[in-house]
Amino acid sequence: MLKLYGGARSRASIVHWYLEELGVPYEFVKLDMQAGEHLQPAYLAINPVGKVPAIVDEDFQLWESGAILLYLADKYAKISLSLQERAVFSQWVLFANATLGPGIFVEASREREIPRLLTPLNEIFSKQPFLLGNEFTVADVAVGSVLNYIPIMLKLDLSSYPAVLNYMKELSERPAFQKSIGKGA
Repeated sequence: MLKLYGGARSRASIVHWYLEELGVPYEFVKLDMQAGEHLQPAYLAINPVGKVPAIVDEDFQLWESGAILLYLADKYAKISLSLQERAVFSQWVLFANATLGPGIFVEASREREIPRLLTPLNEIFSKQPFLLGNEFTVADVAVGSVLNYIPIMLKLDLSSYPAVLNYMKELSERPAFQKSIGKGA
């Protein structure tokens, strides 16, 4: 059975959400981050950087939330993607981790970055329910998790982005979201 390693209130909840969406059986291995369990040799053998999340799927080990999401999509999402379609999925997952997250959560650049990032997302969501059209995908897990961390971690006024707010609300009402990020996992 696939094992997901994470800590309380960590980025493992993003992977947890996607596993719930996919209906994949897994075991959540909760590491006590305060006690430094993520820095012990047993976990460092899985992720030498000592960060969470990480997965062990049979004899395969992988860390970094975006890489895990893409792996799970490839293995379990049951959709056939062309090279170009796969690249678009990767684009959004990488955007969430490398651009959107830092743009929102790095205070020094937040004021400049939020309009730059949320205006185009608002345009997209004013035309379609999900990033890539009418179907919920791994891209929505990646981007949606970052967006839904805003009300949990920050007090930002997003009223200028009503379509983004609606998207966040719709995602937060999904049962798999409620079992993961929604319960503070």
